[in-house]
Amino acid sequence: MAVERIVSPTSTPVLDPVEQERNWSLRPRRIDEYIGQSQLIEKLSIAIKAAQGRSDPMEHVLLHGPPGLGKTTLAHVIGQEMGTRVHLTSGPALTKPGDLVSVLTQLGERDILFIDEIHRLPIAVEEFVYPAMEDFRIDVRVEGGMHSRTVQVAVRPFTLIGATTRAGLVSGPMLSRFGIQHSLAYYGVGELVTILGRSAELLGVRAEGGALKLIAERSRGTPRIANRLLRRVRDFAQVKGDGTLTAAMVGEALTLEGVDTSGLDDLDRSYMRVLGRVYSGGPVGPEAIAATLNHDVGTLVDIVEPYLLQIGFLARTKRGRALTKAGAVHIGMPGAAVVGGELFDPEER
Repeated sequence: MAVERIVSPTSTPVLDPVEQERNWSLRPRRIDEYIGQSQLIEKLSIAIKAAQGRSDPMEHVLLHGPPGLGKTTLAHVIGQEMGTRVHLTSGPALTKPGDLVSVLTQLGERDILFIDEIHRLPIAVEEFVYPAMEDFRIDVRVEGGMHSRTVQVAVRPFTLIGATTRAGLVSGPMLSRFGIQHSLAYYGVGELVTILGRSAELLGVRAEGGALKLIAERSRGTPRIANRLLRRVRDFAQVKGDGTLTAAMVGEALTLEGVDTSGLDDLDRSYMRVLGRVYSGGPVGPEAIAATLNHDVGTLVDIVEPYLLQIGFLARTKRGRALTKAGAVHIGMPGAAVVGGELFDPEER
């Protein structure tokens, strides 16, 4: 069951091309504009300067972590710093080796090839990309049967940037071919306030009285969500006020959107209530929760659970999911807490 969620870290299609262009305008274009991920930015800055000094392509980069933290943005920043083009594709889009040949032969010198969801590359395509990454060549099989032969086709030196939310599903041989690997971390409130300040300036929005901090606190540590909430609050302030964002205006707007003070929405709270009310706080498997909610289990595991785990409202045990004391208190069911109570064995975590 597909549900549009304002606090979903995944990107949502924007029907209005003008608004879509505004959304892209909020993203940093240069590395010195990028906020957060300081360790990664330092590594990339060194790699970019070294590659430019040798007139070589940059090392291949693998970025992994939850959606919405800036993996695609970083690919564009690297392309901008290298002065090259960025070619976007995804693992599911490359269904056969021929698809990859078409992409690779269009690359210019030192261009960036960005493959999102790289863990979903078919095995045949993945094996095909190895010589391209290592030797900048592709082996193309011509004809078939007894007369089949392989022709080597050179490709221009390029940088492959892979992005994935499931690093554990990337094969060992693929991992070994990335010179730079880094996991993106969730952002702190201070970093999100800085991002929101820049976005508000670009959108021509005036904020006062800690309004941006309130948005940051409900943004689940994710810049994409922060900017989405900022646009919703901007619209609310424009219609209900004079366009200025205040703490009161932010509170009203996000209450209307169903986003509470911890950044949870209706689906998050429904998940926790089912866990507390129907399954007495757990432990219970995600399949049972999904069936009770009439929701897709993949959405719950990949989108809902990570943030609840991050803020300590949920725990994963050997026997399934369990509600913590903090989570039970948040939904007004303190008696349903399992983690931290007598029913919870710390060895199961």
